[in-house]
Amino acid sequence: MDTYPSWLRVLEILPPHVVVVDDHGIICYVSGDVAALTGHQPDEIRGFDIRGWAPKWHLDADDDIGGTTYVRSNRLHDRRVLELRDRDANDRQVTAIFLPIALEGKAWIIAATIDEDATDARTFDVRVRDVEARLHAASVVAELEERFRHAFDDNMAPMMITDLDDRILSVNVAFCQMIGWTRDQLMGQDSTPFTFPEDLGISEVTHQRLTSEEVDRARYTKRYLHKDGRVVNVEISKSTARDVRGNKLYFVISERDVTEERMLSAQLSHQALHDPLTGLANRAVFEDRLSLAHARMRRTGGLGAVLLMDLDDFKGVNDVHGHLVGDQLLTAIAQRLELETRSSDTLCRFGGDEFLYLAEGLNSPDEADVLAVRLLEVLALPIAIAGTQLEVHASVGVVIWDGETVDHSEIVRNADSAMYEAKRRGKGHHVIFTPTLQQQAVSRFALTQELRKALTNGELAMHYQPIVNLATSHVVGFEALMRWQHPERGAIPPNVFISLAEQSDLIFELGALALRESVETASQWNSTYPNSGSPFITVNFSSRQFHSPDLVPGVVSSLMTSGLHPEKLVIEITESTTLLDVAETLSVIEQLSRLGIAIALDDFGTGYSSLSYLTLLHPKIIKIDQSFVSPPRASVHNDTLLETIISLGQKLNMTVLAEGIETEHQFNRLRELGCNLGQGYFFSRAVPKDEARRLVGVMLPTES
Repeated sequence: MDTYPSWLRVLEILPPHVVVVDDHGIICYVSGDVAALTGHQPDEIRGFDIRGWAPKWHLDADDDIGGTTYVRSNRLHDRRVLELRDRDANDRQVTAIFLPIALEGKAWIIAATIDEDATDARTFDVRVRDVEARLHAASVVAELEERFRHAFDDNMAPMMITDLDDRILSVNVAFCQMIGWTRDQLMGQDSTPFTFPEDLGISEVTHQRLTSEEVDRARYTKRYLHKDGRVVNVEISKSTARDVRGNKLYFVISERDVTEERMLSAQLSHQALHDPLTGLANRAVFEDRLSLAHARMRRTGGLGAVLLMDLDDFKGVNDVHGHLVGDQLLTAIAQRLELETRSSDTLCRFGGDEFLYLAEGLNSPDEADVLAVRLLEVLALPIAIAGTQLEVHASVGVVIWDGETVDHSEIVRNADSAMYEAKRRGKGHHVIFTPTLQQQAVSRFALTQELRKALTNGELAMHYQPIVNLATSHVVGFEALMRWQHPERGAIPPNVFISLAEQSDLIFELGALALRESVETASQWNSTYPNSGSPFITVNFSSRQFHSPDLVPGVVSSLMTSGLHPEKLVIEITESTTLLDVAETLSVIEQLSRLGIAIALDDFGTGYSSLSYLTLLHPKIIKIDQSFVSPPRASVHNDTLLETIISLGQKLNMTVLAEGIETEHQFNRLRELGCNLGQGYFFSRAVPKDEARRLVGVMLPTES
């Protein structure tokens, strides 16, 4: 009977003599007493065609009471006479009432043999109607059970049914796939073997709430351990199944694997709080840590420090090597700084080439000073990027604060002020903030804005300091120097406004102005003095200008516009400019040399370059720094250095130019040593172009 529908069990309430036939005429059920009428056992008849046992099951050709047509005709309680064939092939007539019924999408016939007694017929009629109702109800229940089974087994969501002790009664395929266990391995288990150990309490608390009637359903998250060791994050919905009287039967659990969702959420969270390039914490994290550190210091005391580090000449790295190398450099610096970061401190990328370091638990300001020195030493070591050794320097501004400090944004602003003061003092310096620096920062900002206006308003002008042939005292050239006459402040020193321009992109505008004006002025001198006596002009270029890809095209454009012969233009650069990238420097010098433009190496002797660089660069002119020409204190040692530099230039066939000549004694000594050229207040200050025109070729007085 296992192959027949379960609702056949309901037929047990019917009177005796019952036969059930499906729409193909196959006997699905026969009561024992009907089978006995023909000397058979029920098992000998079930599963066989009704026509072999009741030959006259078909009363006529048009009336097939074993098919769907008869069932659909709704001919209920049809009374017919049947002939049943016994073992000896004898036929026995019986009266039967037929009940057609449709269940589970099929047609069925229920036939009951009765006596002709009317009472039996009426009794059967009542009983059969009751059975019909019960069969329909059983069919509905069976259909619902089948739908639930399909919904459970075939559901893509992992599902589980547990008893009231939380032991597994059933699981679907999706659940087994989620944790890597088979159905046989799971049956009768609770979830302990595959639950992440730290999450066992979650299951226990939720189960207690459900069994104690505190809630009827619950939603929570926990972690499973997959059989291969992976951690699976799941969101669980657990509800109580009850009978019609409200008694708890079991728990139905639906789950959702949220592992990828959690990973994505964690990734997005990390991206929101960390710099995508270096992986360091970003500004949002820093501000949060700063607030927490402030709260801790209010409770426990002590000091904290914020260090703002800004790389020197980083834009030059991008301009020369490209942004890919620049990004690699920032990543390498971040990794190097991370190694020096204490577990109690926070390092973040503040933006661009700036890094913030939050130090907590300091006992004295000296500890912040030591920390700044250590970080600068770490950055001072060369970094190899893309086959190039890059020397990195940084300026660091330090702010020391305590629990009484409230304005966190002011801390960062003050660190910024201290950092710019460190930049002003040179590479690789750190400065601890003082209130005076804040005033200076405000002043610098205001002056920078005024410098922008000065470019537009024509307040900047080029002056020219004569360069003298020391052997003849004749003016043979000029150094172009920019001057700013502020309408209210008066003359602004070049070291002030040039420094401000270096810290912004204004240096490119100032450089373009200096080149354009100087070349135009020198071309006018060439027109006045067309012979070889016309002076040359030297123009200073900062490291950012010199390593800009616009340098050579800009020089060529200025020469073509002005008509100045390239040999009359000398470009001055410092040793530090050449060291930013020697290979790039050599490439630019070669391009300028092909144009006929000479290079002058400024401030020679004050830098830290190797003498081997001098032979590589081979500048036409080396300019001896004023500190050797006019030292604060005369000494034999200084004089020997001066003599050595001049001798070196002569042997390398380079023109030697001494800066800062202020006395007749200095002039005479330089001439004795064979120095070629000189400039300084002994001859003349830098003068406007009209006055400079009158000095071209003039023999300047050699007495003060």
